[in-house]
Amino acid sequence: MSNLNTTGLRGGRALLNRGLLAVALAAAMGSLAYTAPLSVHAQQPAAGEQVRVGVDIPYESFTLPNGLRVIVHTDRKAPIVAVNIWYHVGSKNEPAGRSGFAHLFEHLMFNGSENYPGEYFEPFELVGATDMNGTTNSDRTNYFQNVPTTALDLALWMESDRMGHFLGAVDQKTLDEQRGVVQNEKRQGENQPYGQVWEKIGRAMYPKGHPYHHSVIGSMADLNAATLDDVRQWFRAWYGPNNAVLVLAGDIDVATAKEKAARYFGHIPAGPTMAQPAVDVARRPADTREVMADRVPQARIYRVWNVSQTNTRDLDQLKVLAQVLGGSASSRLDRRLVHVDKLVDSVSAAAYGSQLSSNFLVVANVKEGVDPAKVEAIIDEELDRLLAEGPTPGELEQARTVHRAGFIRGIERIGGFGGKADALAACAVYTGDPGCFRESLANVEATTAADVQAVGRTWLDVGSHTLIVEPGERTPLVEEPAETPAPFRLLAADPKYSTTESTVDRSTGVPMPDEFPTLKFPELQRATLKNGTRVILAQRHDIPVVQFSYEFEGGYKADHGVTLGTSSFAMNMIDEGAGRYGALEFRERAEALGANLGSGASLDGGNAWLSALKENIDPSLELFATMLREPRFEQAEIDRVKAQWIAGIKQEKARPNSAALRVLPPLLYGADHPYAMPFSGSGTEESIAALTRDDLVAYHRAWVRPENATLIVVGDTTLKEIVPALNRHLGKWKGEGKAPAPLTVPDVARPDAPRVYLVDQPGAVQANIFAGQLMAPTGSPGEVPLEVANDVIGGSFTARLNMNLREDKHWSYGAYTVLTNALGQRPWLAIAPVQIDKTGESVAEIQREISEYVSGKTPPTAEEVAKIQANESRRLPGAYETARAVMGTIGGLVRYNRPDDHVIRRNDEIQSLTPAQIAEAATAIDPSRLVWVVVGDLGQIEAPLRELDLGRMQVLDADGKPVE
Repeated sequence: MSNLNTTGLRGGRALLNRGLLAVALAAAMGSLAYTAPLSVHAQQPAAGEQVRVGVDIPYESFTLPNGLRVIVHTDRKAPIVAVNIWYHVGSKNEPAGRSGFAHLFEHLMFNGSENYPGEYFEPFELVGATDMNGTTNSDRTNYFQNVPTTALDLALWMESDRMGHFLGAVDQKTLDEQRGVVQNEKRQGENQPYGQVWEKIGRAMYPKGHPYHHSVIGSMADLNAATLDDVRQWFRAWYGPNNAVLVLAGDIDVATAKEKAARYFGHIPAGPTMAQPAVDVARRPADTREVMADRVPQARIYRVWNVSQTNTRDLDQLKVLAQVLGGSASSRLDRRLVHVDKLVDSVSAAAYGSQLSSNFLVVANVKEGVDPAKVEAIIDEELDRLLAEGPTPGELEQARTVHRAGFIRGIERIGGFGGKADALAACAVYTGDPGCFRESLANVEATTAADVQAVGRTWLDVGSHTLIVEPGERTPLVEEPAETPAPFRLLAADPKYSTTESTVDRSTGVPMPDEFPTLKFPELQRATLKNGTRVILAQRHDIPVVQFSYEFEGGYKADHGVTLGTSSFAMNMIDEGAGRYGALEFRERAEALGANLGSGASLDGGNAWLSALKENIDPSLELFATMLREPRFEQAEIDRVKAQWIAGIKQEKARPNSAALRVLPPLLYGADHPYAMPFSGSGTEESIAALTRDDLVAYHRAWVRPENATLIVVGDTTLKEIVPALNRHLGKWKGEGKAPAPLTVPDVARPDAPRVYLVDQPGAVQANIFAGQLMAPTGSPGEVPLEVANDVIGGSFTARLNMNLREDKHWSYGAYTVLTNALGQRPWLAIAPVQIDKTGESVAEIQREISEYVSGKTPPTAEEVAKIQANESRRLPGAYETARAVMGTIGGLVRYNRPDDHVIRRNDEIQSLTPAQIAEAATAIDPSRLVWVVVGDLGQIEAPLRELDLGRMQVLDADGKPVE
């Protein structure tokens, strides 16, 4: 579905499951006026109203003679510039018979240009680029990277070279390689539970011939049919400067932008002026429904309407309606279906905007044993009631606040997914006005109850499509018949466009900078609260938000000897009602304040967090303190969350990556070890069912206590402001009873030989390969050389495993290695999702790459080490663009007892390392004692893996128990 399935279709160099895995492992291991980045002003409130801080993204724009529009936003908070270029072409522009071509082309444009015929990532890694990627959706293709200010010329040279000097670099080998990568990306998506849904919904919502009828990633047949002539025609038609918008945001001014944009892009001739498809919402005359089976743990309901296109008042008002109906934990559908009738484990509603037609979507995960028809009826009932009665004033205000707070948090970043550069580019591409977000914000603020009723009655009457996915055997999705594309006649460029003479000698290669900005990590200020908690503050005044993270001991390892999952479940429950607030009332209060609160556990500890708007800091802290001090642990809420939790465990077991991450820890550490639980910390269905209220109260009393805890504060405040407020709300908080003794984690020996474990997922079209081994704890001698050794083999896009399995063999969408943090032995993992008919060959390649690397047959080269050293040093200024990044690093200082200047010391050590030292560090990996877990269709993976004779093989179920 054009506007819903773009997530995960991030082509170029996105390693999709790596991102998902990183989230899981991170959770486990813990860790303009042109003088200002945002224009911030306080609105004068009426009597009795709170002060509201408004925000803006100031910009200037200009257009080159060749039609390239350039938008400039100055933000001096870090010495980096976001370079973000949007081409107004997506899957909606593909002719019949060439579905998926826009996305395939995005991949191709990462494979070098005429004057840089190599991997596009390589020079950017050398200068320390961050937030670098490319994406395609139904309406546009974009490429972006944040670079140090001194590397701006490099970024503009690279982007302009692939805009103006591309076709000579594309050959059949490159086309075949990236076609294979994209097809593995398609398999990877379809291999997930519910992975066929978006293809089904797109076909149902838009008639054949509509630009949104086919998926962004396209069909296998059309991808196979793409030719070099297609590539050349597509490029000439759509990738001219007059069909692009370039945003430069960050440490730059308009004068510099004008000079550099003209220098690098001015000589590129305009392409033809391509017509965009007409807006066609495709209103449907009747409701329809479909039921499909899939290998899923629970039924899921999708209900979708086609609604007004993006950047319309109607769509903005529909976003308010969606927030009231099902956009938050206290919404009407949540209240009714989750809390009152307890028929679903989760439900959501949202309005997703696209250029030709948008979608309003309701999704519900139905509890096991519940008839989906009952849930559907209540969705109808609650929607009808909302349209008949309208939202309450409180619901409207909450929806406005949540929307505004989300915008403020989102534009903290200058680039990347959804940052300020994206906001400006999207507005320019879709409306011609880079500041259209202002009107959208104003529309939301002005929405009334009558507006919500009217817009709902207009768009959410007839025409919905309901898709029910039920547990059962998956039927492979049959592609629609392939079509022969009609002949394409390329139009001439509009003569109004002209070029300027190039002053760049591209024969000399990429302009590499000689100097780089240095890291200016925020000064860490300290205080101690009256309750004994240590406070660490890092000031950041770029957005009116303050972030808090209360760091506690405990964590998953505290489950050892008690009930598995206690730590995660208890920490998850402390925001399910506290003090005078029940679970719903607590969420309502948080959302009314625009605050995000929560808590969780990791392998070696737990934390509770608050993100508060500066204007609401005091009441937000009051709510945060109530959550910490007075969680209610009501039995009814425990029972409700238990059911959701167990459903989540079943979902983990259904997904290939999370299934492997559930069974791996006991295989690495042994069954009776404090770390021998799923990496998610979720426990098992049996252990969660056995948890009692007393277990949760006991964990909270033992581990959520202010003594020996640290409260990290990052954001728009000072010690003088924040310490009195913290003492006011938390100063009298004391732990109950004696604090437990620190937990220790014993070392375990590696297996004496390789072990291979298979987990069956019948019908899987990919195999997910994991190879794991335990390393010395975080902070041990040799830690930094080992981390660099990991980078060589699999720690980056251009590392060996990915270049082999993705770029050379194109058997995988991404292969990589990770070395996670832990106070006990830390796991090292190699991961590769591969097409299932290449499982044996892929495992053999991984084993060979690791063995030859560790043995010294293919030692780290000076070039590989120099690249890592350059990237590690030069990326630091951009790595701490957000408060979240700063907070994460401070959290690591606290958890692993690191000095304040750890980042600097680590970088200094990396710069001093030699290839010989890296080679020595790599010997910590023992390829003869790896633990392998492969998840896939047993009928297709078992025989080729047995032929490899890697070691003793055993089949496990999804709980890690042997299968005879």
